[in-house]
Amino acid sequence: MAKSDIQGAMGVSEVYNSPAGIGKSEVVEKRSRFIGLVVPVESEAAAREEIARVKAQYHDARHNCWCYVLRDGSERYSDDGEPQGSAGLPMLEVFRRGGIVDVCCVVTRYFGGILLGTGGLSRAYSEAAKLALADAGTAEFKLYECVRVICPYNLLGIIKSSAESAGGTVEDIEYGENVVFHLLAQNGQATELNKRLTDVSAGVVSGVVTGQKWVIGD
Repeated sequence: MAKSDIQGAMGVSEVYNSPAGIGKSEVVEKRSRFIGLVVPVESEAAAREEIARVKAQYHDARHNCWCYVLRDGSERYSDDGEPQGSAGLPMLEVFRRGGIVDVCCVVTRYFGGILLGTGGLSRAYSEAAKLALADAGTAEFKLYECVRVICPYNLLGIIKSSAESAGGTVEDIEYGENVVFHLLAQNGQATELNKRLTDVSAGVVSGVVTGQKWVIGD
């Protein structure tokens, strides 16, 4: 595997930071134009698709350098013909230092006729990545447990208020023969939430954990 296309590993936690949206930037250094783009992605396939799209858009540029970091630990970068270590890696370090994952960054360079040297290139590429990330903004995602609660109508009010006071978030409510609450509880809190609902309903109501979900934190 080439050094310009390296896979690493990052730890997986119950909280992660990712771009809040798409961010763009432009840096001009000694007549060279650096166009930065940051995009949130959730897979290598999505990252590769974005990289291919940018390369097609800026097909006449001298270089389209890129990097991506995913929550599963995958990270790759490419200098795309720039001196080794002068583009993709400095860009990647911006996201490593910021603890940003599920991100793809592409910086396009239109050569201005003046050589910048390895140090100048590193600064320009990393600055374009930083500014694009700042333009995108960042969001903190937290892992929640999805809890399904079936409740008789006469207990609707007390179950809803008890769930919310116990830290649960009502994501959806279905009204049928009974009321079905779809709740979110911070990871590890579903057991305590279910206990509270069982207690206040004298054992009539309890919740079932149906899965997990990443949600933008408060």
